[in-house]
Amino acid sequence: MIGFALGSFAQSTAYASTTAVLVTPIAISKTTDMHFGTVASSATAGTVVLDYSDGRTATGGASLPAGSVTQKTAVFAVTGEGTSAFSISIPSAPIILTGSVAGTMTVGSFVCDGGTSASLTAGAVTLKVKATLNVPANTVSGTYSNALANSSALFVTVNYN
Repeated sequence: MIGFALGSFAQSTAYASTTAVLVTPIAISKTTDMHFGTVASSATAGTVVLDYSDGRTATGGASLPAGSVTQKTAVFAVTGEGTSAFSISIPSAPIILTGSVAGTMTVGSFVCDGGTSASLTAGAVTLKVKATLNVPANTVSGTYSNALANSSALFVTVNYN
């Protein structure tokens, strides 16, 4: 009896390299708080529209007393990786400002100068947010604010695309 032993070579192996590319995390910080400056109320409701260059326009019963220089558009600094694109989210609903004495006003119609998406330039970009202050008729004098650091405040969220 003659026997043969043959080796079976039905198996083959290949190897691939494994790589990960880490990018600089995207980050955002507030540079300037939004401030509508000094506003006067009347017996008629009105609005104050704050623009990207810290200018204001009043409508209806709201007026802008002379000499107010405190108005500021909200400004945010975004940093990250090179020229990466990112999405931008801002409030879609009005936020409530509470008076130091009594009453409330709302701020809405938020618009970011970057739109809903933008790209970094050399790892950085500045975003500005403008809005409209709604001044009810006969609003009580005082300081109106919303300094909360949560979703009921002015926020800007950025995320890599």
